[in-house]
Amino acid sequence: MRHLRLPSGGELPVLGQGTWGMGEDPSAYAEEVTALRHGLDLGTGLIDTAEMYGSGGAERVVGAAIEGRRDEVFLVSKVLPHHADRAGTVRACEESLRRLGTDRIDLYLLHWRGGVPLEQTLEAFTELWDSGKIGEFGVSNLDTDNMRELRSLAGGEACATDQVLYNLSRRGPEYELLPWCRDHGIPVMAYSPIERGRLLGDPVLRRVAEGHGASPARVAVAWVLAGGGLCAIPKATKLAHVEENRAALDLRLTEEDLRVLNERFPPPEGRTPLDVL
Repeated sequence: MRHLRLPSGGELPVLGQGTWGMGEDPSAYAEEVTALRHGLDLGTGLIDTAEMYGSGGAERVVGAAIEGRRDEVFLVSKVLPHHADRAGTVRACEESLRRLGTDRIDLYLLHWRGGVPLEQTLEAFTELWDSGKIGEFGVSNLDTDNMRELRSLAGGEACATDQVLYNLSRRGPEYELLPWCRDHGIPVMAYSPIERGRLLGDPVLRRVAEGHGASPARVAVAWVLAGGGLCAIPKATKLAHVEENRAALDLRLTEEDLRVLNERFPPPEGRTPLDVL
């Protein structure tokens, strides 16, 4: 597994497993746990989750999947913005740890910015780091202006990542956010790299995939990874899809592939609001 360097000197795997939508249907519990464990078997050790997903249900799925395998996992979770004051963040983290069945979260994120001042969230992150309950902290869904503000605050320079919506059809971050993060040594985590499956029927993407004897999903994830400084966290519950995602690490897109995809999915020509799903 390839890794990206974090501002702290630590490492972030370039490919992970997303869990948005897991933990909502009890009848899918066993399938979801099996999929995550299969990803671990393939070396995809980063698992991304959040207290919001399934109202804690996704964290319970993850907890079952990593039981007995905690040292194989780079674990990411998130605090909701309305919990993100100092006391609320600490409490939310402790509840996530309980659901996950572990004593530490490797990377803990503010899910998006709400009404709580960033200073309070940073104070809580520092407290959690000091106590060993988290290894790194970062943010999600923050645009460049918010990232600049965060970096200006006490402790903000330790922000490890910004997790944002980024894929072939959502290229807005390329105009300003991605260059800014690269300039500051901050890896970006791309969620929904296949747009929750909506990209997979695109005829141009399918044609590029056919040229490699690959699935459209594999190409879409490989395109994100080709950008540099990016981590992709696709979700999969079918074992075949888990394997396709892992195989994206080994797919090298050609200059012609990139040209064709750029023509079909043009890069942004100006600053745009950060997309969210």
